[in-house]
Amino acid sequence: LTFYRTSSKRAAMLEGVSGIIVHDFWRPYFTINGAAHALCNAHHLRELKLLIEVGKEPWALAMFRFLRHACHAANLARARSKPLNPAFLVWLQARYDRILAQGLAFHEGLPPLEPSHRKQRGRIRRRKRHNLLLRLRDHKEDTLRFLTDPTVPFTNNQAERDIRMMKLKQKISGGFRAETGAQTFATLRTVLSTA
Repeated sequence: LTFYRTSSKRAAMLEGVSGIIVHDFWRPYFTINGAAHALCNAHHLRELKLLIEVGKEPWALAMFRFLRHACHAANLARARSKPLNPAFLVWLQARYDRILAQGLAFHEGLPPLEPSHRKQRGRIRRRKRHNLLLRLRDHKEDTLRFLTDPTVPFTNNQAERDIRMMKLKQKISGGFRAETGAQTFATLRTVLSTA
């Protein structure tokens, strides 16, 4: 990893990436060709927890519990080195769909948001929690990929922990003076993270 600000260097860094990328739904990740996506469910759990505590939305509690139970089931299957039972997987996916339908019905019953002062153009203005519902609906396969592929983790927390020192270095000193310094730092952090 390097911390150069030019977009061409960032684009070059992501060339040839393949496999499955677990991420937090940052839109530019979806422009990477040749890679499948899995959404980080730790991010979803944090957003759902906020909806439970602040928004008091019943569907959010159901989805929070569902994701935690699905994670537990996937971890048990991984521990036994067996895939989830296909019938159980179908039941889980149907349960996910029912919770989403409950949430969408809840939001359809809410009054529309006040229009902004300027002319409304582009996408329809929605509540942030409604956007979460739409993300969970439209990216169901990416959200539940951890159930069907045992190599996909439930979260991207390990990757975030591994990169935290790089970001800390960037914040404290502003980056590196030369690419060799960045490469050396990355090599040392890789050894420390995997030792």
